[in-house]
Amino acid sequence: MNTPDTPRPRQGADILRTALRRNVGAMAWGTVLMGLYQAGETAFPIALGLIVEHTLQHRSPGSLGLSIGALAVIITTVSLSWRFGMRILQKANTTEAHRWRVQVAACGLQPVARDVDLKSGEVLTIATEDADQTADIIEVVPLLFSSLVAVLVAAVALGLADLRLGLLVIVGTVAILSVLSVMSRRIGAGTQEQQARVARAGAKVADLITGLRPLHGFGGNHAAFRSYRAVSAEAKQQSITVARVNGVYAGTALALNAVLAAAVTLTAGYLAFAGRITIGELVMAVGLAQFIMEPLKMFSEMPKYVMMARASAERMALVLSAPPVTTPGQESPAEGGSLEIDCVRYGALRRLKFEVAAGEFVAIAAYQPRAAADFASILAVNVPPQAYEGVVRVSGQEIADLSAEAVRAHMLVNPYDGEIFAGTLRTNIDPSGTSRTVPEAVEASMLTDVVALHREGLDYTVRDRGANLSGGQRQRLSLARALAADTDVLVLHNPTTAVDAVTEQLIARNIAKLRRGRTTVVITSSPAVLDAADRVLVLDDGVITAEDTHRNLLATDEAYCLAVAR
Repeated sequence: MNTPDTPRPRQGADILRTALRRNVGAMAWGTVLMGLYQAGETAFPIALGLIVEHTLQHRSPGSLGLSIGALAVIITTVSLSWRFGMRILQKANTTEAHRWRVQVAACGLQPVARDVDLKSGEVLTIATEDADQTADIIEVVPLLFSSLVAVLVAAVALGLADLRLGLLVIVGTVAILSVLSVMSRRIGAGTQEQQARVARAGAKVADLITGLRPLHGFGGNHAAFRSYRAVSAEAKQQSITVARVNGVYAGTALALNAVLAAAVTLTAGYLAFAGRITIGELVMAVGLAQFIMEPLKMFSEMPKYVMMARASAERMALVLSAPPVTTPGQESPAEGGSLEIDCVRYGALRRLKFEVAAGEFVAIAAYQPRAAADFASILAVNVPPQAYEGVVRVSGQEIADLSAEAVRAHMLVNPYDGEIFAGTLRTNIDPSGTSRTVPEAVEASMLTDVVALHREGLDYTVRDRGANLSGGQRQRLSLARALAADTDVLVLHNPTTAVDAVTEQLIARNIAKLRRGRTTVVITSSPAVLDAADRVLVLDDGVITAEDTHRNLLATDEAYCLAVAR
């Protein structure tokens, strides 16, 4: 694995351009239909003015019927164009948001982590709220153009009645947008900060849920809750600030629009009183002054939504443009299951060196939990090879030359806190549905009592994070999943810490029996598992300090005896 070349960072503007480019057709149709809607809305008061003018001059039932028919056509056009225009735009919006969610999720689930300083909770917020707000640009642009159509139609109609009325609408619209565009920049910056703080609060909640049980165990839950309260208070305060700015923005926009509508109405009244426009034109002007407030309101809100979409796109760019922490090799491990750790120095590990032959069952008694965690992270390819000294070889090949997918398919590292998913016992044990050893894995992990306890058996529903299972049941379910994978090399990290001594004995024997002939490494302090292994390696202060069978070490090594004997 090599250090990757730094790609050109993807900016939020690029993401917005991509979203717009992919939806040109839908946006074009949406713009046309929403333009018809706004034109019809604006045409309504114009038609009323013409009807009044025509009726006052001719006073005939035929003219009245024709006028009513024209109004019916306008109303029908308004209704249908809105219905189908919004249907097209919302479908495109939803589809685009889904695309970005999938893309962000794919980045988070890649075998090689990306070099981005975000927790999983923050990535989740980006993949949901930010993806939705970024996709809103698909609706914003057509609505912006359709609102512009309404303003222009109103300005032209009023200008035909009197040039001063048309100029008043155009100048007033430009002034309103100038004021609001300045305010929208502050909203964009505030929204970006709000989303970041909410995401940090979400990440803190995820961390608390994951570690709630151990926090209760050593009494650290109150300190953790205080920490979350501080983060949540920051998010709340920023949300209040953004809400306050949004309120000022909305109030200012409404006030400015009302001022413009009042100015048009008063000016039209003055012109009618002076005899420069007719009564029908006055009715049209008053009607347009009322109707134009809606497109003006929509038009004036667009800069705010554009800035919010830009802020969300910038946050998505943090994930999408982040380079991988390493560039993996392209080779696959050779057949067999040997494992060699050659002078590895990383974290709590100090020139760790040992070998595991293919088909051997080796237990590692790690006196320091940090050293065990660092060792497991290296084998799981969660730590790039350039981040540590020394070499790890799998089946004789350096792990740096192998692809992460191939390494994980060949060597499974099952963590002590394996995740349990919402679904069933069966889907948790065999997510891909391809394992042929599910019954054997269930029996070896002693999960048989859980299966027998429920009428549905392996189809028993499991809640998210295994909320309806005990700690021991979750641990055995995770172990069953690891055993069902049936990989050439299996690394287990503390697989029996939550089960009783009798069950632990049975599990240790079952693992040795099921994995016979395939390489198995177990990091544990369990006497039962240590006794079932072919040999035990003692990991103390980052190096291997002793090596023998469990029983020989009990007889000859006092420190070992104190560490593992129960």
